[in-house]
Amino acid sequence: MSVKARTEVSVEVRVGIADSPRELQVSSGLTPDEVEAQVADALKSGSGQLTLVDQKGARFVIPAARIAYVEIGPSDARRVGFTTE
Repeated sequence: MSVKARTEVSVEVRVGIADSPRELQVSSGLTPDEVEAQVADALKSGSGQLTLVDQKGARFVIPAARIAYVEIGPSDARRVGFTTE
């Protein structure tokens, strides 16, 4: 898959952090299966951390022991305009 095609795929990843009232929301260029594989690897690996990179290149490092939940869903593209119905 080309880089251009990869950037068009966008998923929203929401990570709930234990003992935190807020969740981390990352817009990723990965597929849902790729994100799920990264989460599974982080939870079972010895490194004990999940690293996500958003579409702008910002890195988010979350300790695996603090992950309460991970929600992976389609990105809601914000639409601007008017409809006529």
